[in-house]
Amino acid sequence: MVASLQPLFAAIDSLSERHCHRVESERDLKTDVIPKVGEYFAAKRSGIFFFDQIPLLDRNLQRILKVALSIELNPIARYLTERHAPVHEGLVTSPKIWSLICPRPDHWHVMAGPIVVRGQLVGALGCTRDRSMPAFDAQNLADLSGICLHLSIWAVTTRSSPQSFKNKLLTARELQIVELVALGRTNSEIGTELWITENSVKQALKRMFRKLEVSSRAEMVARLSSC
Repeated sequence: MVASLQPLFAAIDSLSERHCHRVESERDLKTDVIPKVGEYFAAKRSGIFFFDQIPLLDRNLQRILKVALSIELNPIARYLTERHAPVHEGLVTSPKIWSLICPRPDHWHVMAGPIVVRGQLVGALGCTRDRSMPAFDAQNLADLSGICLHLSIWAVTTRSSPQSFKNKLLTARELQIVELVALGRTNSEIGTELWITENSVKQALKRMFRKLEVSSRAEMVARLSSC
Protein backbone atom coordinates (compact mmCIF):
# COMPACT_ATOMS: atom_id res chain seq x y z
CA MET A 1 0.00 0.00 0.00
CA VAL A 2 1.36 3.41 -0.99
CA ALA A 3 1.78 5.84 1.91
CA SER A 4 -0.36 8.98 1.90
CA LEU A 5 1.18 12.28 0.84
CA GLN A 6 -1.45 14.29 2.71
CA PRO A 7 0.68 14.88 5.85
CA LEU A 8 3.45 16.33 3.68
CA PHE A 9 1.00 18.51 1.76
CA ALA A 10 -0.40 19.77 5.07
CA ALA A 11 3.11 20.54 6.38
CA ILE A 12 3.89 22.57 3.24
CA ASP A 13 0.57 24.41 3.36
CA SER A 14 1.09 25.31 7.01
CA LEU A 15 4.24 27.28 6.15
CA SER A 16 2.18 29.97 4.44
CA GLU A 17 -0.22 30.05 7.38
CA ARG A 18 2.56 30.45 9.96
CA HIS A 19 4.75 33.01 8.18
CA CYS A 20 4.44 36.00 5.91
CA HIS A 21 8.22 36.56 5.76
CA ARG A 22 10.10 34.63 3.09
CA VAL A 23 13.22 34.06 5.20
CA GLU A 24 11.23 32.48 8.05
CA SER A 25 9.11 30.38 5.70
CA GLU A 26 12.12 29.00 3.81
CA ARG A 27 13.95 28.33 7.09
CA ASP A 28 11.08 26.22 8.42
CA LEU A 29 10.76 24.47 5.07
CA LYS A 30 14.37 23.30 5.32
CA THR A 31 14.30 22.38 9.02
CA ASP A 32 10.77 20.96 9.41
CA VAL A 33 9.45 19.77 6.06
CA ILE A 34 12.42 18.54 4.01
CA PRO A 35 13.53 15.98 6.65
CA LYS A 36 9.99 14.53 6.47
CA VAL A 37 10.33 14.29 2.69
CA GLY A 38 13.57 12.38 3.21
CA GLU A 39 11.84 9.99 5.62
CA TYR A 40 8.96 9.46 3.20
CA PHE A 41 11.34 8.35 0.44
CA ALA A 42 13.67 6.45 2.81
CA ALA A 43 16.46 8.66 1.51
CA LYS A 44 20.02 8.71 2.79
CA ARG A 45 20.09 12.48 2.24
CA SER A 46 17.51 15.06 1.23
CA GLY A 47 17.67 18.78 0.59
CA ILE A 48 16.23 21.77 -1.20
CA PHE A 49 17.94 24.83 -2.64
CA PHE A 50 16.97 27.89 -4.61
CA PHE A 51 19.16 29.23 -7.41
CA ASP A 52 18.90 32.85 -6.24
CA GLN A 53 20.39 31.82 -2.87
CA ILE A 54 23.53 30.23 -4.27
CA PRO A 55 25.55 33.49 -3.87
CA LEU A 56 24.75 33.32 -0.14
CA LEU A 57 26.34 29.89 0.28
CA ASP A 58 29.93 29.35 1.35
CA ARG A 59 32.45 29.29 -1.47
CA ASN A 60 33.32 25.58 -1.19
CA LEU A 61 29.64 24.67 -1.60
CA GLN A 62 29.36 27.13 -4.48
CA ARG A 63 32.14 25.30 -6.32
CA ILE A 64 30.45 21.94 -5.73
CA LEU A 65 27.08 23.23 -6.92
CA LYS A 66 28.65 24.82 -9.99
CA VAL A 67 29.50 21.31 -11.16
CA ALA A 68 26.39 19.61 -9.77
CA LEU A 69 24.08 22.11 -11.50
CA SER A 70 25.96 22.19 -14.79
CA ILE A 71 23.64 21.15 -17.61
CA GLU A 72 26.73 20.15 -19.61
CA LEU A 73 28.13 17.85 -16.91
CA ASN A 74 25.05 16.63 -15.05
CA PRO A 75 22.26 14.95 -17.07
CA ILE A 76 19.83 15.25 -14.14
CA ALA A 77 20.30 19.02 -14.04
CA ARG A 78 19.81 19.12 -17.82
CA TYR A 79 16.60 17.07 -17.58
CA LEU A 80 15.17 19.38 -14.88
CA THR A 81 16.06 22.48 -16.87
CA GLU A 82 14.61 21.23 -20.15
CA ARG A 83 11.47 19.47 -18.87
CA HIS A 84 10.58 20.86 -15.42
CA ALA A 85 9.81 17.28 -14.38
CA PRO A 86 11.11 14.92 -11.65
CA VAL A 87 13.94 12.60 -12.67
CA HIS A 88 16.18 9.88 -11.24
CA GLU A 89 19.60 8.92 -12.54
CA GLY A 90 18.35 5.74 -14.20
CA LEU A 91 16.24 7.79 -16.63
CA VAL A 92 19.16 9.72 -18.05
CA THR A 93 22.31 7.61 -17.79
CA SER A 94 23.77 4.19 -17.02
CA PRO A 95 25.07 3.17 -13.56
CA LYS A 96 28.63 3.15 -14.90
CA ILE A 97 28.41 6.67 -16.30
CA TRP A 98 26.62 7.94 -13.19
CA SER A 99 29.36 6.56 -10.93
CA LEU A 100 31.84 8.68 -12.89
CA ILE A 101 29.67 11.80 -12.70
CA CYS A 102 28.95 11.41 -8.99
CA PRO A 103 31.28 8.96 -7.22
CA ARG A 104 29.90 9.62 -3.70
CA PRO A 105 28.68 6.34 -2.13
CA ASP A 106 25.65 8.05 -0.56
CA HIS A 107 24.64 9.46 -3.97
CA TRP A 108 24.54 6.14 -5.82
CA HIS A 109 20.83 6.70 -6.47
CA VAL A 110 19.61 10.27 -6.97
CA MET A 111 16.16 11.72 -7.53
CA ALA A 112 15.39 15.40 -8.07
CA GLY A 113 12.29 17.47 -8.68
CA PRO A 114 11.75 21.05 -9.89
CA ILE A 115 10.43 24.11 -8.05
CA VAL A 116 8.79 26.30 -10.69
CA VAL A 117 7.49 29.86 -10.35
CA ARG A 118 5.71 31.54 -13.28
CA GLY A 119 7.22 29.09 -15.74
CA GLN A 120 10.77 29.57 -14.45
CA LEU A 121 12.84 26.89 -12.70
CA VAL A 122 13.80 28.57 -9.39
CA GLY A 123 14.99 25.61 -7.35
CA ALA A 124 15.14 21.86 -6.88
CA LEU A 125 14.34 19.23 -4.29
CA GLY A 126 16.64 16.22 -4.14
CA CYS A 127 16.88 12.85 -2.41
CA THR A 128 19.71 10.32 -2.50
CA ARG A 129 20.28 6.69 -1.50
CA ASP A 130 23.48 4.69 -1.15
CA ARG A 131 24.47 1.66 -3.22
CA SER A 132 22.99 -0.89 -0.79
CA MET A 133 19.53 0.65 -1.05
CA PRO A 134 16.96 0.12 -3.83
CA ALA A 135 16.81 2.59 -6.70
CA PHE A 136 14.05 5.18 -6.91
CA ASP A 137 11.15 3.97 -9.07
CA ALA A 138 8.20 5.31 -11.06
CA GLN A 139 5.99 5.58 -7.98
CA ASN A 140 8.69 7.66 -6.26
CA LEU A 141 8.78 10.00 -9.25
CA ALA A 142 4.99 10.34 -9.22
CA ASP A 143 5.02 11.17 -5.51
CA LEU A 144 7.87 13.64 -5.93
CA SER A 145 5.91 15.32 -8.71
CA GLY A 146 3.00 15.93 -6.31
CA ILE A 147 5.30 17.28 -3.60
CA CYS A 148 7.09 19.60 -6.04
CA LEU A 149 3.75 20.91 -7.32
CA HIS A 150 2.83 21.83 -3.75
CA LEU A 151 6.23 23.40 -3.20
CA SER A 152 5.92 25.41 -6.41
CA ILE A 153 2.56 26.79 -5.25
CA TRP A 154 4.12 27.61 -1.87
CA ALA A 155 7.04 29.35 -3.63
CA VAL A 156 4.66 31.48 -5.72
CA THR A 157 2.91 32.55 -2.52
CA THR A 158 6.05 33.45 -0.57
CA ARG A 159 7.68 35.22 -3.52
CA SER A 160 4.62 37.23 -4.55
CA SER A 161 2.39 38.21 -1.67
CA PRO A 162 3.11 40.14 0.48
CA GLN A 163 6.46 40.36 -1.33
CA SER A 164 4.89 42.28 -4.26
CA PHE A 165 5.47 45.58 -2.44
CA LYS A 166 9.16 44.76 -2.10
CA ASN A 167 9.52 43.53 -5.65
CA LYS A 168 8.16 46.77 -7.09
CA LEU A 169 10.61 48.90 -5.13
CA LEU A 170 13.77 46.85 -4.75
CA THR A 171 16.06 45.02 -7.14
CA ALA A 172 16.92 41.33 -6.70
CA ARG A 173 20.32 42.29 -5.21
CA GLU A 174 18.68 44.74 -2.81
CA LEU A 175 16.25 42.03 -1.69
CA GLN A 176 19.23 39.79 -0.92
CA ILE A 177 20.73 42.57 1.20
CA VAL A 178 17.43 43.03 3.06
CA GLU A 179 17.30 39.35 3.95
CA LEU A 180 20.89 39.39 5.25
CA VAL A 181 20.21 42.55 7.26
CA ALA A 182 17.18 40.79 8.75
CA LEU A 183 19.50 37.94 9.79
CA GLY A 184 21.73 40.41 11.66
CA ARG A 185 24.66 40.48 9.23
CA THR A 186 27.03 43.47 9.30
CA ASN A 187 27.88 45.41 6.13
CA SER A 188 31.21 43.63 5.97
CA GLU A 189 29.59 40.20 6.33
CA ILE A 190 26.98 41.05 3.69
CA GLY A 191 29.72 42.13 1.30
CA THR A 192 31.59 38.86 1.85
CA GLU A 193 28.50 36.71 1.29
CA LEU A 194 27.43 38.59 -1.84
CA TRP A 195 30.99 39.03 -3.18
CA ILE A 196 30.77 42.82 -3.25
CA THR A 197 32.67 45.50 -1.33
CA GLU A 198 31.55 46.84 2.03
CA ASN A 199 31.22 50.27 0.45
CA SER A 200 28.87 48.85 -2.20
CA VAL A 201 26.68 47.53 0.61
CA LYS A 202 26.66 50.96 2.29
CA GLN A 203 25.69 52.70 -0.94
CA ALA A 204 22.98 50.15 -1.64
CA LEU A 205 21.51 50.66 1.83
CA LYS A 206 21.41 54.42 1.27
CA ARG A 207 19.46 53.93 -1.96
CA MET A 208 17.12 51.48 -0.27
CA PHE A 209 16.46 53.87 2.62
CA ARG A 210 15.49 56.56 0.10
CA LYS A 211 13.22 54.23 -1.83
CA LEU A 212 11.47 52.99 1.30
CA GLU A 213 11.50 56.36 3.06
CA VAL A 214 13.13 54.96 6.19
CA SER A 215 16.14 56.11 8.19
CA SER A 216 17.54 52.94 9.78
CA ARG A 217 18.17 49.25 9.16
CA ALA A 218 15.69 48.29 11.88
CA GLU A 219 12.97 50.49 10.36
CA MET A 220 13.65 49.03 6.91
CA VAL A 221 13.37 45.44 8.15
CA ALA A 222 10.26 46.21 10.17
CA ARG A 223 8.53 47.77 7.19
CA LEU A 224 9.38 45.00 4.78
CA SER A 225 8.60 42.22 7.28
CA SER A 226 5.11 43.44 8.07
CA CYS A 227 2.20 41.70 6.39
